[in-house]
Amino acid sequence: MKTKRFFSLLLALSVLLWATGCAHISRIPSPGWQEKGTASWYGEDFHGKTTSSGEVYNMYGLSAAHKTLPLGTKVKVTNLSNGKSVIVPINDRGPFVGNRIIDMSYGAAKELDMVEAGLAEVRIEVLDVPLFAENKYTLQFGAYIDNNNASVMAEKIKSMGYSPSIEEVMVHDKKFYRVRMGKFDNMDNAEKMARKFESSGVTCIVMAL
Repeated sequence: MKTKRFFSLLLALSVLLWATGCAHISRIPSPGWQEKGTASWYGEDFHGKTTSSGEVYNMYGLSAAHKTLPLGTKVKVTNLSNGKSVIVPINDRGPFVGNRIIDMSYGAAKELDMVEAGLAEVRIEVLDVPLFAENKYTLQFGAYIDNNNASVMAEKIKSMGYSPSIEEVMVHDKKFYRVRMGKFDNMDNAEKMARKFESSGVTCIVMAL
């Protein structure tokens, strides 16, 4: 009986923390959240390599990459030009080209009938978010193959009075030097800082950690 009461109290406390925001959940989309923009797809060059979630990328499977949605989020992606849709989990980070909002696996792109075109205007709808999803955010000013280019960008940010870092990382078995700055508890603050940099002519993107 005591054990049952203990777990009941623990569950109640967990629900209270979740509801009051004490779990530090900030701007994590709930089911029904939508986003519209350009989708791309990635395939053979990354097939069999490790994704940001630790899973092995299967180009023929159904998955996608997104810059900020929590890993493990399930989304419905609809091709706005033909009405075709597919449900995929977010298991990777990206895309990092232009204003694209999501990178589909080859298999998912086939379901959307966008393989030949390469790009498609889509609507993303969140269906399910991991129960204990928690995002922190940072600003990324580029990921460079040449460390010298990363250093140039870092020095530019330093000249503006900030303290960036250069991180050496392996992404899909390739070495990159990414320039990042800051750690934000919510997306609003990260986006506010990003706009400040952009107003000074420095482009960056908000990334979930």
